[in-house]
This record gives sequence, structure tokens and C-alpha cells, in this order.
Amino acid sequence: MNARRVRVPSLLEDPGIRRVRTPERRFLFAVPPLGAVTANSNVTANSNVTANNAVAAELTRRGHKVAWTGHRASLEPRIRPGSRLYSAVEEDFERRLHGLHGDWLNLRGLAALRFLWEDLLVPLGHAMLPGVEKAIDRFRPDVVIADQLALAAPVAARRREIPWATSATTSAEFTRPLAAFPRVEEWVRERIADLQLDHGVDDLLDLRFSDHLVLVFSAAGLIGDTSFFPGHFAFVGPVPGRPAPRAFPWDDLDGRPAVLVTLAAPDGPGRDRFFRVAAEAVRGLDVQAVVETDPGALPDPPPNVLVREQVPRHKLLERVSAVVCDGAHDTVCASLAQGVPLVVAPLRDDQPVIAGQVEAAGAGVSVRHARTRADELRTALTTVLTEDGPHRAAAERVAADMASAGGAAEAADRLEKLT
Repeated sequence: MNARRVRVPSLLEDPGIRRVRTPERRFLFAVPPLGAVTANSNVTANSNVTANNAVAAELTRRGHKVAWTGHRASLEPRIRPGSRLYSAVEEDFERRLHGLHGDWLNLRGLAALRFLWEDLLVPLGHAMLPGVEKAIDRFRPDVVIADQLALAAPVAARRREIPWATSATTSAEFTRPLAAFPRVEEWVRERIADLQLDHGVDDLLDLRFSDHLVLVFSAAGLIGDTSFFPGHFAFVGPVPGRPAPRAFPWDDLDGRPAVLVTLAAPDGPGRDRFFRVAAEAVRGLDVQAVVETDPGALPDPPPNVLVREQVPRHKLLERVSAVVCDGAHDTVCASLAQGVPLVVAPLRDDQPVIAGQVEAAGAGVSVRHARTRADELRTALTTVLTEDGPHRAAAERVAADMASAGGAAEAADRLEKLT
């Protein structure tokens, strides 16, 4: 006699049983002073917090509690109104931040790297640690999420024996950018080790990479092979922020292929020169360039160049055929997420690494920043603008990989599993 199979309804099908929800947990996000210490991440002031903001919103939507710790003056305008925020930068160091940032901007190469770690990041770790520990003691988080530059947060979490996650807003650190300079690479690790030892942590780790969870806001399509990374490395893809409403003369786009030219580099003669070269490069081409800069930098642009001080980037990227930039990770990811190929003119820090990733992915080409000529830039542009060309196809492959990476929801899933 055959036994009768009885189908048991799932929890979601049975109206008498409520869906099981994840218990409420508490998450503390730690970020460095925005716009003052952005060298290694090569981002605009907003980008340190944009991805974390999206993840924090997702955690809040799921019923969890979220708080922030960092530099109040720069962080408060960039997080959601009413968010809980704990200050975490000592006043003496805060007073010196602007000058330190200016000193760093005047350096290049290994001198800039040495200054970054010796005069900025490690001293910032010491200066933030008391405030971060106070935030932990008051908020009592289940998990601390630390920006890669906020070294105080993993030290504090380790001292309090709290799980912590790394938030990596650039993909540069995941290709060993200093592999060609092993002594420099070791020197950086020694600076990170000294910070931990100074605060009584002798079980040394590289504080840039949590041993619990590393959230990388990029994807294998850009970084390359990620199969050899440990399972706690989560490549969740870029997470766009909420676009700021900005006026734009959409009717001025006449249907020709559009090119966005934008730089994250600070104002200066080099920046203005690059925009002039870019304007000359597109002169006479059957394209329309949108240059994001102060109109005073290009007082007499060619007829096919539209100059705007700010553009609605997310909407514009849906309409352009190519992007010219200096390799800022957020700009590169936002462009590739739309399947738009790039011409990258790296200037400093991780920009050459990002440019190399773009070229290795086949999604664009790189040119020199300071010495590029109009004819060189014109050749690079026409190369990536080729209809049905290899660069566009590669950019579309990267876009598909980014779209499937999971974004803020995947990051929140991984964070919940730490609690």
C-alpha cells in the first residue's frame, strides 16, 4: 500500500503563520574625514559614504538600527537626516586636517604614499580611536563596518571583541598595486602593525582587510579573476547613490554620439589644461561633448562642446557613448554599470591602477594626463566610440557582471550573517 504524500504549506503560504524576520541588530559605520583624507580611495567627498549610505538604508529597511561615527562636519550633510552620529576626530588633529590635505596634494608618487600613511592615515587612526570606542560603548553595535581608511574602527572593534567588516570603496587594493615595490608594500604593513601595537593589539592583522567580511563595491568584471579570494571577500558591485536633482539642457543634445568629460582632480592649472585639450580633441568630430567644469575654464569652447559646472551624472550616463575621466573609481564604475566605454587619463594614487583594470577588462584605453595632446586624445576617443567595437562589448560585459553582483542587498545579507 502506497503511503499518502501530504504537502505541508510553507510559512509564506499559510496565512495563519507570520513570516519569520531577522532579529533586530545594530550596525555602526565608521568613515574618515570626507574631502580631507581621500587619497588612497581616489574619490570625491561624497563617495566614501555613498555605498555605505545605501547599505545602511537597506539595513534600516529590514528593521535594524544604524549609527555613524566620524568627522561630524563633513559626514552629517551626507547621511540621511536624523541619523545617529558620533563624533570621532580629536580637535587638535581636526584643526590640522585642511593643511595636511593641502600638503599631500603637492606630492606625487612614493612621496605622496609615504605622507599618506606616515602623516595622515596612521595619525588619523590614533586621533579617531577614542571617539570610535566611545561610539561603540554608547551604541553597543553587533557589527562595526569600517571604511578602508578608517583604521581606528577595526582597532576599536578588536579591542572590544566585536565582529567588523571592511568597506572598500575602491578596487585598487585588490590587485596588489605595490607588488612591484615589495619593500614599500612591507613598509605600509609595518605602519599598520605599529598602530595596533600602540593600542595593545598584538594579534596583528592588515586592518585594510577584515578577517570577518570584506565588502568590495566593485565586481570581478573590472577587477579580474576573484576566484582565489577567501569566501569572506564579497564583491557586491557598485552601489549608486541617490542622484541630486540638477538642471540640464537636454534639448541641446542633438542626437550625435555624446561624450562626458569629467575629472575628480582638484581645481588647478593641470585640470584646466586637460579640459582645453579635451575640447580641442573633439573639435570637428561628429560627436557632442559635455564637459563638467567651471565655464570660466573653457570660455570659448568649440560648437560641439557643452560646458556645465555640474551635470546630472546618472541620467547623463544613460545617454552618452563614451566617458573621459581621470580614473576616479566611482566615475569608472558608474560608467561601466551603464555599459559605457572609457578613456582614462590617470593622474595619481590609485588612478593608474583603476586605468589598468579598465584596459585589462577591454572596456577602454588610457592616455597620459599631464602630457596628453589633442591628437592622442582624439585617437583614443574614436577608438572607444567605434560602433559594435570591442571596447563597447567589453563594457557591456562588465555592466552585466556588476548588475548580477547583488549591490546593497547582498552587502546587507552578508552583514546580517555576522551577527
